[in-house]
Amino acid sequence: MRARGVLSGVGIGLRHAHYEAFMAGPPDVDWIEVHSENYFGDGGYDLHVLETVRRDLPVSLHGVGLGLGSAAPLDTVHLARLARLVTRIEPALVSEHLCWGASAQGALHDLLPMPLTQASLDHLSARVSQMQDALGRTVLVENVSTYVRFRGDTYSEAEFLAALAQRTGCGVLLDVNNLYVNQCNHGEDALAAMAALPPQIVGEIHLAGHRVTPAAVIDDHGSRVASAVWSLYEAALERFGATSTLIEWDTAVPALEVLLDEARLARERLMKHAPGAKELRP
Repeated sequence: MRARGVLSGVGIGLRHAHYEAFMAGPPDVDWIEVHSENYFGDGGYDLHVLETVRRDLPVSLHGVGLGLGSAAPLDTVHLARLARLVTRIEPALVSEHLCWGASAQGALHDLLPMPLTQASLDHLSARVSQMQDALGRTVLVENVSTYVRFRGDTYSEAEFLAALAQRTGCGVLLDVNNLYVNQCNHGEDALAAMAALPPQIVGEIHLAGHRVTPAAVIDDHGSRVASAVWSLYEAALERFGATSTLIEWDTAVPALEVLLDEARLARERLMKHAPGAKELRP
């Protein structure tokens, strides 16, 4: 199984609002990330932009629709489209989420939380292995923000991901904002979660903004990174080293200059640690 997991520095998401700027020449970022499903077609302007930008910048493909934890059979048509995109783009990394999102009645179009049990670990392990076999490469699985936990959970999320990586050889995409959201909503210890992850399995980090409401902290990816999340990011860099980091902003997308400023703030912190790429070990 090929890892190919080498990225360095700080990336941002390639969003439609910034296509023109990217087509004019690569901005001051080290790589880009895109949602895989937006580029499944055989043509069109979106794919043209991605292929053009790919000439100058490495790409991380981040899936949001496979629903690895769903009880319904894994969508082999979706997986085949992803494999075709991987062949076309040759991304540095491919990732998905620790979640489910489909039932026998159809897709729910959400990243829904998994019970963290032995049965779920067996189920996810088989599905991650199927995904990696189809793509011929190691993938990363991301921790998610949740608004419920299950009474029957026998693992913490980090323990579950560590066990999943041990069984399948996958890596982890560590979303630091999601750790903070779950800390606020469930009283979970974000630092303890990081301590439960072996450093060598973390291949990418996500940073994002969130929204505080009277009911819960919402992972909306619609604002700048909060100061508490920056502090957790610095702790993550201490534990995992200078891991490639994405500024994730998906709602109320601002001017490109705002994203580049957030990337600058991340790079300043990252460069305090060992510079250079971190390789995801197969």
